[in-house]
Amino acid sequence: MSFASLTRGLFLAAALALLAGAALADPPPAHEPDDMAIGNPRAPVTVIEYASVGCPHCAAWHNAVFAPFKAKYVDTGRARFVVREMLTGAPAIATAGFMLARCAGPAKYFQVIDAVYHRQAEMFQPGAHAGQILEDIAKSAGLDEAAFQACIGDQKGLDALNARAQRHVETDKVDSTPIFFVNGQRYEGEQTLDQLATAIHAARRGH
Repeated sequence: MSFASLTRGLFLAAALALLAGAALADPPPAHEPDDMAIGNPRAPVTVIEYASVGCPHCAAWHNAVFAPFKAKYVDTGRARFVVREMLTGAPAIATAGFMLARCAGPAKYFQVIDAVYHRQAEMFQPGAHAGQILEDIAKSAGLDEAAFQACIGDQKGLDALNARAQRHVETDKVDSTPIFFVNGQRYEGEQTLDQLATAIHAARRGH
């Protein structure tokens, strides 16, 4: 399966997201078995981001806010940060990017999605070769060309990603990206560092 072929059959979760409406439900669980997380698992605050590496708003938040947020809260043990994968924005880029991050392994997962976010705008340029950019990212994470092609051609990996994204829409009731939950409290859209600080402070008061 080539990168281009990933555009076939990847739209189920994204379409469900558009159809889900704005229905709110109970907060999603703080821990799901396939979560990708960094930070102290016993931190008093858990920040969950539902995000897509194919979503320009997610990239804008990540590229502007994630590093100072991580330094202030995650690296200091004050918060645990969780990413839950969605396929909004450009589904083929989201799918290939998340599959690549999973193939790179837990230790390099956040390195890969960071690289995808930072090169997302480049992939959106007219005439850009997104597959080659993603292969470059794969090589920087230690995957050669054969491993990269095997990764994005892995049907089991694709099925697992689609199942996660569909669960986030149907069960967690997330209908757009980015959406954050701070100890279960929902915040929609790009959050500034100050807004997250306020949310974390409120969560600690209620802890």
